Amino acid sequence: MSFPRKLKKSLGWDIRANRPQYDLNPQIYSQLKPLRLPLILIQIVMMIGTLGYVFLEDYSIMHAIFQSAYTLTNTGFGALNEANFKNETIVFTVFLMLAGFTSLIFAAGIVIDVLTNGNLRELLKERSMLYKIARLRNHFVIFYHNEYTVQLARQFRLSHIPFVVVDSREDMDQIAIENRYPYYVSEEAFTEIAFLKSHLSSAKGVISLSKNISENITLIASARLYEKELGRTPFLIISNAETQYDKERLKKLGADKVVAPPALMAKRVSAMAIRPDMENVLEEFLYKPDTPIDMEEVYVPETSWVVNRALKDLRLRDKMKVSVVGITEEKGRFIQMPIGETILKEKCKLLLVGNHKGISRAKKIILQTTRPGDL
Repeated sequence: MSFPRKLKKSLGWDIRANRPQYDLNPQIYSQLKPLRLPLILIQIVMMIGTLGYVFLEDYSIMHAIFQSAYTLTNTGFGALNEANFKNETIVFTVFLMLAGFTSLIFAAGIVIDVLTNGNLRELLKERSMLYKIARLRNHFVIFYHNEYTVQLARQFRLSHIPFVVVDSREDMDQIAIENRYPYYVSEEAFTEIAFLKSHLSSAKGVISLSKNISENITLIASARLYEKELGRTPFLIISNAETQYDKERLKKLGADKVVAPPALMAKRVSAMAIRPDMENVLEEFLYKPDTPIDMEEVYVPETSWVVNRALKDLRLRDKMKVSVVGITEEKGRFIQMPIGETILKEKCKLLLVGNHKGISRAKKIILQTTRPGDL
């Protein structure tokens, strides 16, 4: 790749980089194919008229083209030498007028038939949507439309997270308008066409929210296979399950996170009943998109300088106003509210609480291989 091409791609100017992966042009061209016959017919009549006026009236090529055009379209007379036409030219002009009128009526009928009986408008509308989706990067692809999808889409819009909804329903246009889906695809969820149209190759994650466990299983397996074909970093795959057994099955098949709505609702209701004030705090600070408090889990790689150091050596609370409220070790043991003398091990995860800016700075420090000088 040349340097100008790399520069354009890095700046988002590369047109080819923003093209849809699924090309609808062949289908659009097939819809436009019936228009070829009237266009060819009009061109033939124009050529006959031009040659006729050159031969009969000794017109120049340009004058002959002009005479043929307004005779063919029946738009007027008297601009050139019609008053002095020979009888042969008058007869020729009459036939040319009739041929032009017939050709135009024929062409208009075919155009109306293409626009009313074909799906050209739908194809053009879908192509426009695919070009918009092709511009997305690090978006989420949400498969299956239901009440879960509606609520999730609402939260994503509030948090300015880009997403595409994929469902095979024929009325997805109306569904998208009613539920304010900015990007959507009407295809069978686990097919390659759906992956191409939703631009899954540049997505951050896959969310499968079907109430049918077999559909979630099929989608997760298909997404993981597609991921291997692309040779890209793993998708973040999130799904839902109705039972604990199904939750474990989906995790074994490749889902990173599985939400069980009944269990989740039970926990929320329990929290409301036992600690109603704490539930209000969570609603106010953690679930709002513009909250000043954020929570995030940070992975500690083997190369990080914090490995085998005490938690207090990071000075996260002093420097960045960030607190570590939990540590998940590599084997899964969770340490809640660790003390400053807690030794950090490789491949553990730190649960950080603080503002967004502070957590971002803390992540950069934790991922460094050498201790920063300002600590």
